[in-house]
Amino acid sequence: MLIIAGLGNPGGKYAGNRHNIGFMAVDAIHRRHSFSPWSKKFRAEIAEGEIAGEKVLLIKPQTFMNLSGESVGEAMRFYKLQPADLVAIYDELDLLPGKARLKTGGGHGGHNGIKSLDAHCGKEYRRLRLGIGHPGVKEMVQNHVLGDFAKADKVWLEPLLDALADNADMLVRNEDSQLMNKIALALGGKAEEEKPRKEGKDSDKKPAGQSHIRQARNNNQPKLPATGPMADMLKKMFGGKGD
Repeated sequence: MLIIAGLGNPGGKYAGNRHNIGFMAVDAIHRRHSFSPWSKKFRAEIAEGEIAGEKVLLIKPQTFMNLSGESVGEAMRFYKLQPADLVAIYDELDLLPGKARLKTGGGHGGHNGIKSLDAHCGKEYRRLRLGIGHPGVKEMVQNHVLGDFAKADKVWLEPLLDALADNADMLVRNEDSQLMNKIALALGGKAEEEKPRKEGKDSDKKPAGQSHIRQARNNNQPKLPATGPMADMLKKMFGGKGD
């Protein structure tokens, strides 16, 4: 069995938050494939199904983001699974909107949900990071992450979730680079494979002890495109009063 865990915060108040893109991703997979109705177990909402001939458990922890690992760890122990049997899907400030990265292991990057998974599930699980972009001003980071997606975000959010759901079989079969290519093409980009990072230069590494949101305030802001479709989209997203 493979567990696909989408991270987020429970309740209608948080449903549209950028921080909840992990929930949105597993919801999209649930809609596209044959899964049981959502039920409650392991302090989570879960659904069982099959993709690419393998049993899959979708899980949305209801413990709030910072305690996600308690819920997912409980499910893993119940099914006697190893870290290699887990895929976590979550938001990433340091990726532009619509970008995705998938790798096995690594640091938590200041993300409290991943920090909790590391503590309760081990570290050698696959991590699918979905970019939500940086607001460009550190004072806006908290409102950006815990704010709802704007209407302008639909131009990349819907194709991203659709591409992930359509190609979930690649996720199950560990065809990581192929999945990244499919997502890139769906967003109008070029097919590309992420090059292995050199030791000591892993951009995921951030100072320990800082939360996902707090760390981002102090981080160097990623360079945003000045021209082209992505630049126009970002201007619409952040050029006004906000969400």
